[in-house]
Amino acid sequence: MPWLSRLAGACFVLALPIMLVTTNVRFLAGDVRFYERGFRDHDAARVTGVPLPELDRSAAQIVDYFENDTSTLRIVVDRDGQETSLFNARETEHMKDVKWLMQLVFRTNEVTLAYVLAFVTAVFLWSGERPLRHLAALSLAGIGVGVLAVGVVGAFTLTGFDSTWTRFHEIVFRNDLWQLNPATDRLIQMFPESFWQDMTYLLGALTLAEALAVVIAAVSYLAFARNRAGGAVPAPSSAVASGIRPAR
Repeated sequence: MPWLSRLAGACFVLALPIMLVTTNVRFLAGDVRFYERGFRDHDAARVTGVPLPELDRSAAQIVDYFENDTSTLRIVVDRDGQETSLFNARETEHMKDVKWLMQLVFRTNEVTLAYVLAFVTAVFLWSGERPLRHLAALSLAGIGVGVLAVGVVGAFTLTGFDSTWTRFHEIVFRNDLWQLNPATDRLIQMFPESFWQDMTYLLGALTLAEALAVVIAAVSYLAFARNRAGGAVPAPSSAVASGIRPAR
């Protein structure tokens, strides 16, 4: 069915960039060292009044929270010899929304990754040269869609990260729990807007680097296939093939 083949190709074009972006989000969200580096770059220990070792330990618990089945995030830290809850009730409720968002990203990543791998496997199992050329062309189209989306987001970010970040929260979250007080709420003290700005730039850089790798692979294959086709030895005529020689 031609329409089914076109639909599968269109889904691949959309799934490829989504897979790349969600893979990078998942990587950064699960990288404890990225959190620890952010705490140091943004002086989180001084701002929160919580020692760095306690903040580092809390980062590992946050990463685990995104992946486990626990509904409520409870982190207790040692501050000046006293055990205290790291986050207040409002912050804890907001983290439930954050967890829902991260779980959505993780599931989307798994679905798109599975589809991309299944599509590529099906193409390789398909005999002939054309399916591989078609795969290379679809990959370039997918990267084009992804670069366009990243470029639009990047343009908004460069013109004003504050407004873009606020708009993102207004779209994604259906409550105002994300509106925290930098003077009292440790969640925003640990992860200030500058932290997320750095993460956004790093996410864009990783995605563009992966996109470049796909483009290089696809273009190289298309060039190789074209050169091989252009340099092929012409097929013999029926007369020569049958062993018939012209009369002298």
